[in-house]
Amino acid sequence: MAIGDVSLTGAMRSNLVSLQQTATLMGQTQDRLATGRKVNSALDNPANFFAAREHTQRANLLNGLKDNIGEAVQTVKAADKAVTAITKMIEGLRGQLSQARTALGDSESSGTLLEGVASGYNTMLEQINNLVSDSTYKGLTFLSGGTSLTVNFNENASTSLVMSGFDGSASGLGISGGTDIGGTPALASGDIDTNTKIDDVEKTLNDALATLRKESATLANNLTILSVRQSFISDMVNTLTEGADNLTLADTNEEGANMLMLQTRQALGTTSLSLASQAAQSVLRLF
Repeated sequence: MAIGDVSLTGAMRSNLVSLQQTATLMGQTQDRLATGRKVNSALDNPANFFAAREHTQRANLLNGLKDNIGEAVQTVKAADKAVTAITKMIEGLRGQLSQARTALGDSESSGTLLEGVASGYNTMLEQINNLVSDSTYKGLTFLSGGTSLTVNFNENASTSLVMSGFDGSASGLGISGGTDIGGTPALASGDIDTNTKIDDVEKTLNDALATLRKESATLANNLTILSVRQSFISDMVNTLTEGADNLTLADTNEEGANMLMLQTRQALGTTSLSLASQAAQSVLRLF
């Protein structure tokens, strides 16, 4: 219906406009109560809408980084467990050398005893190499010399931690008789048939333990950095989410009060419109 097709009194049109405005506000308030947000689109508040969306997008990106950091933490933990196990293996090798020293005192069967010690020693070396190959997490291990892993700490990749691996195999640690993974250990009974030779082999074990202690400290340091960063990102995500909510969330108590007031205003407007129409209705009394 075109405007002006029906003539209304000034009072009636004024009340009608007021009722229309009240209906619009009631629809807006109902939407806020239903969604819990005072800003649901750019039309509601462009500045707050786009600022909140930027916070939310960054929070989502940081959440993805947190997952990557979590995977890096597990890779470091796997390497640390392997270092602990290899350390125990090396202590076992030291025990083998102690048996070799004891065998040297038995002139009659020292050769046979030393062969048994060498065989046990070589078996343990092979198990050290097996530990290295079994320490992978998602196909990656820090007990391999060529390993490098970069973990980003922000969405722009402008801050990161680069972690490098080390050769944790028997030969990589410089253990006497050690070979690369998959190779055959080479320690023979002739390599431990004197105390001097045993001392030389034992020195390689001590050096290997020193290397493991140093690498273990590096792994622990990296683990601390990753854990702190993971916690910081969680806090940052919460801060961004809270900031976005502060810009868009509605105060349900306030909106409930608004709805009550609008309902009252609507009822009063309807009554006022009825009163304003009485002048026109009085014409009916002439008939």
